[in-house]
Amino acid sequence: MTPDTPTWRKLISRRMLFCMLAGFSSGLPLYVVLQLLPAWLRDQGVDLGKIGLMSLVGFPYTWKFVWSPLLDRYAPPLGRRRGWALLMQIACAAGIAALGFCDPKVSLTAISAIAALVAFGSATQDIVLDAWRRELLHDDELGFGSALFVNAYRVAGLVPGSLALILADHLPWSTVYPIVGAFMLVGVLATAVAPEVEEPEAPPTSLLDAIVSPFREFYARGGLRGSSTLLAFMFLYKLGDVMATALATPFYLDLGFTKTDIGTVSKLVGLTATVIGGLVGGAIMARIGMRRSLQWFGVAQMVPIVGFAWLAHVGPSITVLACVVAAENLGIGMGTTALVAFLQQATHRKFSATQFALFSSFVALPRMLAGATSGYLATALGWPTFFVMCTALALPGLALVGVVAPREPAR
Repeated sequence: MTPDTPTWRKLISRRMLFCMLAGFSSGLPLYVVLQLLPAWLRDQGVDLGKIGLMSLVGFPYTWKFVWSPLLDRYAPPLGRRRGWALLMQIACAAGIAALGFCDPKVSLTAISAIAALVAFGSATQDIVLDAWRRELLHDDELGFGSALFVNAYRVAGLVPGSLALILADHLPWSTVYPIVGAFMLVGVLATAVAPEVEEPEAPPTSLLDAIVSPFREFYARGGLRGSSTLLAFMFLYKLGDVMATALATPFYLDLGFTKTDIGTVSKLVGLTATVIGGLVGGAIMARIGMRRSLQWFGVAQMVPIVGFAWLAHVGPSITVLACVVAAENLGIGMGTTALVAFLQQATHRKFSATQFALFSSFVALPRMLAGATSGYLATALGWPTFFVMCTALALPGLALVGVVAPREPAR
């Protein structure tokens, strides 16, 4: 396809099918580690302390930028992207299936090792699929492609987080885990249907080049000031809504909502609104471009934060809860789509694996900050003032859009 291809043709292309299937494949093993593994261990009588320690197996998701240069530099059989993706998908499928043949009562160490390998394979797959998506899509396709990827990523959580638990009431875990692992065939299908990159970049000439050149190229774009401003934007753009939602469930419980209310309204309505927001946001991005999307979607994810303060004032109203959750998650879906597309646009195609892994790790920092500080702030300020503060925290990132995103011609 060319840049002059009609928008509707771009949105139903083979590239977009790849984005959707790859998103599902990328999300599935993550949710196995985060959701299914703790549920299984608790079901088998493992104490909460050991289950909590098991969360440490997820360290590859935070540190994946460390080995990402290897994926830019070296190419296994079938190609630099296709080959690595297939290897990791097979490894994840085998690892997930193998968990079912372990007994938590006698082989917790083996389970930890297998889970860590699944997390490593999953994080490596993320690096490859993110880089591949950047190389395949034209800049004006990044919005909708990112929306498909991110939403399929979330939908994948229904397999280990819902389907597997239902199956476990009727089947042994030694059957459930291989069934979940078989869903990695979706990733294999994504690898098979992905078209070749039209103008592939030559890989780095050495491992040193693969490590140093991504940083050198990024710094060369705008010097210290420009690169620092770009990183500041990545950190600040979603800080407000991340801080506001970090304690959402405790906030709902404090107001007097039941766990059923939270599970039914908050989770179900929230997921639906996030998916709709992502898809709508991606389609809008294809029409209005990156700069205006970041601005409009930034407002869309900031304004609903005030709704939490309203909910704190109103109290446990199911109707208000549904409205607030729907508005907030709609904005989150749109804002996340725009930010992910922007990160991909900010990567150089030659170093797409390394730079995107770095950028995405940097974007994850606000979530760590929110987890560490939001409880103390909410206690000190009270819920209404806390959410007003979160709204204000969204303003600096929104203000930086005009600095980091170039002005685009009218469409």
